[in-house]
Amino acid sequence: MMQFLLGAQMLFVAFGALVLVPLLTGLDPNVALFGAGVGTLLFQLVTKRSVPIFLASSFAFIAPIMFGVQTWGIPATMGGLMVAGVVYVIMGGIIKVRGVGFIHKLLPPVVVGPVIMVIGLGLAPAAVNMALGKSGDGAFQLVDGSVALWISGISLATTIAMSVFAKGFFRLVPILAGIISGYVTALFFGVVDFSPVLNAAWLAMPAFTAPAFNINAILFMIPVAIAPAVEHVGDMLAISNVTGKDYLKKPGLHRTMAGDGVATIAASMFGAPPNTTYSEVTGAVMLTRAFNPAIMTWAAVTAIILAFVGKLGAVLQTIPVPVMGGIMILLFGSIATVGLNTLIKNQVDLHKARNLTIVAVTLVFGIGGMAFGIGEFSLQGISLCGIVAILLNLILPHDMGETHVVDNAQMED
Repeated sequence: MMQFLLGAQMLFVAFGALVLVPLLTGLDPNVALFGAGVGTLLFQLVTKRSVPIFLASSFAFIAPIMFGVQTWGIPATMGGLMVAGVVYVIMGGIIKVRGVGFIHKLLPPVVVGPVIMVIGLGLAPAAVNMALGKSGDGAFQLVDGSVALWISGISLATTIAMSVFAKGFFRLVPILAGIISGYVTALFFGVVDFSPVLNAAWLAMPAFTAPAFNINAILFMIPVAIAPAVEHVGDMLAISNVTGKDYLKKPGLHRTMAGDGVATIAASMFGAPPNTTYSEVTGAVMLTRAFNPAIMTWAAVTAIILAFVGKLGAVLQTIPVPVMGGIMILLFGSIATVGLNTLIKNQVDLHKARNLTIVAVTLVFGIGGMAFGIGEFSLQGISLCGIVAILLNLILPHDMGETHVVDNAQMED
């Protein structure tokens, strides 16, 4: 019973972030819960239930899923995400054969940093549009602008306050707190429509969607796997530090990476967002000292049970757009900051022409929406800039020299 309660608590910590991804991307939150539960159980199977970690919806895939759903539809997007999961499994196999050094050589900080920044900054317009009460693309005004600003402002302020000032357990749930405060504000302004909740059944089958395979969607999704793969290594190091065990050696990074891939493949088979290891849950493990992986089994089982509660999904879908917009402003800015911090922490010298070139081209290609296509084949945005960053890193010589900043005194001379 105690393990079940601890597992439910872990799911509560992850809940806000878990459901945020499907709500932003147009996927079904109940399916996301089911995908997170099944994905976590499969991860435990691959890693021999040795790591106390929970897997759920990945933020890194928000922009690609939004673009994919608009361009090719949900089934083709799921097909692309399934192949991205296969890439994780392949990377796990390569790590087993060649070691972790391969990942660091192919994906050094100068490549990963700007790609993560593009993922965050590329979504900035959607965040602002939603905060103003519009649809993500700005085409429709869904909530009155002045009302939307109040709702999104309170949602954002609460999320910031919980992130900065909250102590202990409450610091782990800033997104959930932001959603609740924004929702209460929306209720005050009378912009919540409860008809979906009244019409929903208590018990209902989630709206599962089978994947379809489209070569453009597949090629679009594969490069997006770069950032979560690197994030996975960081999460494994973090949970290792918390528990005092080296999970990179036992069960081994190759197993945890493959487990992440299998979890993502399984989630996409049902129409759920890709799974990734959740840092919030790692923080909860550190606070509660609950190191038993069986607790995460109970968290996964709880997620699967909740997936079949129809009214829960209906309530989540009544959350107005400005609530999400307020949280997105902080969330997407934070993602971009993680990319920037990757460059700073690893002391990437941007005075070197080689590094400057990789970062500059990657940022402009990604944020500017550069597109490249031949016939039906096309690459753009995050997928294109990811490939370009990898190729530039492999092609450009390491002794390109440095750019020299000329100060004003020298120019005057």
